[in-house]
Amino acid sequence: MKFTDGYWLLREGVTAAHPAQVHEVSASDGRLDILAPTQPIRRRGDLLKGPVVTISAHAPIPDVIGVTFTHFEGEQPQRPAFEIRTEDFTAHTEYDEEQATLTSGALSVRVARTDTWRVDFLADGRLLTGSGPKGMGIMRDASGAHYLREQLGLGVGTSVYGLGERFGPLVKNGQVVDIWNADGGTATEQAYKNVPFYLTDAGYGVFVDHPGKVSFEVGSEAVSRVQFSAETQELTYYVIYGPSPKEIIRKYTALTGRPALPPAWSFGLWLSTSFTTSYDEETVTSFIEGMRERELPLSVFHFDCFWMREFNWCDFQWDPRVFPDPEGMLARLHARGLRVSAWINPYIAQRSPLFAEGKALGHLLRRPDGSVWQWDLWQPGMALVDFTSPAARDWYASKLEALLAQGVDCFKTDFGERVPLDVEWSDGSDPERMHNYYSYLYNRTVFDVLRKHRGEQEAVVFARSATAGSQQFPVHWGGDCEATYESMAESLRGGLSLGLSGFGFWSHDIGGFEGTPTPALFKRWLAFGLLSSHSRLHGSSSYRVPWLFDEESVDVLRHFTRLKLRLMPYLYEAARAAHTEGVPVMRAMVLEFPEDPGCAHLERQYMLGPDLLVAPVFSDSGEVSYYVPEGTWTHFVTGETVTGPRWVRERHDFMSVPLLVRPGAVLPVGAVDDRPDYDHADGVTLRAYGLGRGEQVTVRVGEVAFTVVREGDTLRASCSAPSAPWGLAAGDREARARAGTGFLSLELG
Repeated sequence: MKFTDGYWLLREGVTAAHPAQVHEVSASDGRLDILAPTQPIRRRGDLLKGPVVTISAHAPIPDVIGVTFTHFEGEQPQRPAFEIRTEDFTAHTEYDEEQATLTSGALSVRVARTDTWRVDFLADGRLLTGSGPKGMGIMRDASGAHYLREQLGLGVGTSVYGLGERFGPLVKNGQVVDIWNADGGTATEQAYKNVPFYLTDAGYGVFVDHPGKVSFEVGSEAVSRVQFSAETQELTYYVIYGPSPKEIIRKYTALTGRPALPPAWSFGLWLSTSFTTSYDEETVTSFIEGMRERELPLSVFHFDCFWMREFNWCDFQWDPRVFPDPEGMLARLHARGLRVSAWINPYIAQRSPLFAEGKALGHLLRRPDGSVWQWDLWQPGMALVDFTSPAARDWYASKLEALLAQGVDCFKTDFGERVPLDVEWSDGSDPERMHNYYSYLYNRTVFDVLRKHRGEQEAVVFARSATAGSQQFPVHWGGDCEATYESMAESLRGGLSLGLSGFGFWSHDIGGFEGTPTPALFKRWLAFGLLSSHSRLHGSSSYRVPWLFDEESVDVLRHFTRLKLRLMPYLYEAARAAHTEGVPVMRAMVLEFPEDPGCAHLERQYMLGPDLLVAPVFSDSGEVSYYVPEGTWTHFVTGETVTGPRWVRERHDFMSVPLLVRPGAVLPVGAVDDRPDYDHADGVTLRAYGLGRGEQVTVRVGEVAFTVVREGDTLRASCSAPSAPWGLAAGDREARARAGTGFLSLELG
C-alpha cells in the first residue's frame, strides 16, 4: 500500500506520525524497550503531545531479533497468531547516551539516542539493513483507517525473494505484493500461498508476524527500501541473519516450523481422474491397467471431485451410481500396489446432508446475525467449516476417518482461499487476520487426522492454500495453470518462490490444468514434472494418460519416471534435509550459489537437491539456454561435461533435458526403477564426479553412510551402517574404481 506522493508529499487524505527520538530506554530479561515520541522534545510542553510509540526488541533464537512497534496498547489481543518457536536463550542488552543495543548471536539491533531517529541491524560489524527517519510510522488514510508501516533499507544490488508462491518474476524488486490468499490461478499477481517473509542475497531475511493482510512495497514506492504495512495497532517483525540464504531459511523455519517428511511412496507418479471428466471404476481400472501394460510405474491414484455426487461437495460419500462398492474398489487398487488419494475441500454445499448437520451443531461459519454464511460461488449455497472450533475440527475429522477406514490413504486438500470478512468466528478471531490463517487450520486438521490414523511416517496431503507455518503439512501444489509453455514457466517461478519462503516440497499439474496440452508440450512438461519433488498427472476437462497424446509420450513418461525412481536414494536424502533443516528439495539457483551474480535472477532452471541442475525445456523445438556456475559439470545421462561459469545453448529431443551433476558430488543411484519405496541402500551405485586428489565425500542413504575418497587415480568407497540393518560393521564393504570412470558400485543385501 502506497502512502506517499513522491519523495516529499503524502497522498491526499493521508496523515503520518514517525518516531522522532528516544525518550526512555529500559532493559530486562534480554528485552529492550524504548519510548519514542513522534515529535522532538525541546520543552516541557512537548511532553503533552502525541502520538508516542513503544518499540520493543527481543530475541526468540540466536541470530534473530524481533521488533514490536505499538501505538495504542489498549486493543484486545487479536486472534489468530502465528506460532513462533523459541529457545532457552537470553539476548544481551546495553545502552548509553549514544545508543541502545540488543545482541542475539551475531546479530544486533542498534537504536540511536541522538536527535536523528535511526534503527540499524548489524552482523559481525556489517550493516545489513535499517530504518531511518520517517521509515517507521503511524499512517492514516483518507477513510481514517489506522496502519503501522516500516521501511527497511535495500542496499545497492540487493535482490529480494520469497513472499510465498508468486508467479511473477522471481526477484521481487519493483513489485507490489499483498499478502492475501486468493483463488486466482497462476497467471496473475494473486496467489494461493501468501507468506509475509522475504529473504535477500545480502545476508538477512525479514518475517512480518501478522497473519492478516500485509502490504509489501519492494522498492516500488521508496525505491531503496522494502516497505511493509498492516492495519493494526501493533506490528512485530523479525530480522533473521544468515549469512547465507540457506541459513536464513533454516532459521526462519526454526521459528515457524519445518516440514514433515513425506512417505517415500509419495515421490512416485500420481495419476488423477482429472477434474470434470467422466469416470467410474471401469474407467479408473482401464487407466491403471493401461499404465501396467505399458510398463509405466504408478504409485498413487487420485480421485478428483466427482467421486462424490454433484451438488453434494462435500458430503464425503462415494457416488453410488458410479462407485457402488467403494471398499471393494479401494481393496482392488491396494492389491495392485497403489495408494489412493481423494479430493476434499472445506466447503459444505447446501444440498449436502452435512449442511443441515453442521448447521444444527454450530460447526459452520456464521454471520454476525447468527445465520450461516453462504454464497453460490463454487458450490450452490455453500458454507465453510469453522475450524476455529475444536468441536468443528473433530466433526470434520470424523468424516475423514470414515474414508480412511474404507481404505483412502491421503487427501488432496483443495481450496481454502476464499474466506469472507463479514463473519464471526467461534473463537472470536478477527476476520481479517483469519482470512489467510484459515488455510493453516484447515490443512493442519486434515494432516493431524492422517498422522493419527496412518502414522507420522505416512501422513501426506496435496494442498493448494497456505500461509506461514503451513510448510509443516506437505505437499503443496501450484494450483490452476494453463496448458501453455508460458504457464509452465510461471508455475516454475511460483514453486521456486515458495521454496524461498520455507516450503520444502512442491508439485504442479503436469501438462497444465486448464485446456489440453499439445503432445509436444505434454512431453516437455513430463520431464519437468518428473524432476520435481512430487509428480502428478492432472487436468481439468481432459484425461492425462499419455497414450491419449501419442505413443512417444508413453516412452517419455516411462523414461523420466524410471529415472526419478532410480534417483530416490538421492532425492529422499534431500527430502530429509528439507525435514530437518527446512532447505527445499527444489532450490532456486541463488540458494546454492549466492556468491555468483549470474544466479541472482535465474528462474527457468533450478537445483534439485544440492547436486543436480535441471533446466526444463520450454519449446517444441527443444532449444534451451541455461547458466552453468563455476566448475566442470557432467550431464547425468550422457556423461558429457561442460565447464562454467558460462551460458550454454543446447537442443534436446523429448527423451532428454539438461540434467547436470555438480562438480565434487557423489550421487547415490538406486537399483530399483519401478517403485519409489524400496530399500534405497540395497544395491546402490555411487557416482563420483570430479573429486580432486585426496578429496573425501560422505553421503547418507537412510541409515547407511558412504564415504568416497580419491587416492591418486583410484576411487575407494566404504560404508558404515549405525543400526546394522544387514549385520554390517563399518568398512565391511569396499569398492574401487579408476578416478576417470567416476563410478562405484556397492552391492548391499
